[in-house]
Amino acid sequence: MKIATARPEQTLITPRTTLEHACLCARVASENKARDIMVLDMRELTPLFDYFVIATGASRRQIHTIAEEVDAAMHAEGERRLGIEGYEASKWVVQDYGDIVIHVFDTNARGYYALEDLWADAARVDWERY
Repeated sequence: MKIATARPEQTLITPRTTLEHACLCARVASENKARDIMVLDMRELTPLFDYFVIATGASRRQIHTIAEEVDAAMHAEGERRLGIEGYEASKWVVQDYGDIVIHVFDTNARGYYALEDLWADAARVDWERY
């Protein structure tokens, strides 16, 4: 006689793709009042990373909040930040998640560095669609 054992129902969770994570970062930035948000698909241009997320914050406090909330959202997804630069100065905070790099600028730094112009050949992702 075989005894049946109870097994908890297994739920399969499909992990998000890198694109979905990049779009999540853009949404979190938007929810925290970032402006001029864009996601650039860098896969055809460099082997170093897949996506840039670029956003503008209005103040030091807002830039910090955007960076912290993006990190919290990525952490909740099981993603670990590999590095952060510029947090103290708060004119340009860069967060590295391996395949995704998040750039949060103040208005002047965004205009000065003009990453979207520097990487003009990168395809722009309609992040609000994801």
